[in-house]
Amino acid sequence: MNPRVRASLQLLVLVSVGVLLFLFFPSALKFAEGAARELRYLWWLILLTALAGWLLWGAGRRRK
Repeated sequence: MNPRVRASLQLLVLVSVGVLLFLFFPSALKFAEGAARELRYLWWLILLTALAGWLLWGAGRRRK
C-alpha cells in the first residue's frame, strides 16, 4: 500500500467516524453548527480538530 492510498484511506475513515459521531450524538452536530455561526467559538472546534489530527497521525509516528 503506497503512502497516497494510505493517506486517502485514513482521511476517509476519519470523515466517516466524524459523520457517524454526528449522527449518534446530535448535540455534537448542534455544537458544530453553532460554532460555525459564532466565530468566537469556532477556534475551539478548529483546535479540537487539529488535536485529533495530531493524535492520529503525529503522535503515532516513531522518532528517528
